[in-house]
Amino acid sequence: MMTDPIADMLSRIRNASAALLPTVDIPHSRMKESIAKILVKSGYAEDCKVAGDLKKTITVTLKYDGREGVIKGLKRVSRPGLRQYVNAQHVPRVLRGLGTAILSTSRGVLTGQDARKENVGGEVVCYVW
Repeated sequence: MMTDPIADMLSRIRNASAALLPTVDIPHSRMKESIAKILVKSGYAEDCKVAGDLKKTITVTLKYDGREGVIKGLKRVSRPGLRQYVNAQHVPRVLRGLGTAILSTSRGVLTGQDARKENVGGEVVCYVW
């Protein structure tokens, strides 16, 4: 059975946030690193660091609002069995603009807002709110 590494990453973050853990370690890939950087840039996480030489890991420092995680939800949209693509005119808005859509585009991994600005479409990776 093939596993989806990005869905695994999102589940790890969701579980760590629910357990109020300060950090979560995720096996490294460039795509996951880009998603982690977007989470930091969008204000859903404090920091992300890449460590290790042979077996790299990404350490994401989670952000909390009191005893509640800043990330309320993470949803994998495009998955290996069913890819979801959108053009620049149909980039989705999450919770009417309160959440963030993360897209994999020809210009790299971007937020939905940045993709709209740059007028590019691509694969909708996940939603964060």
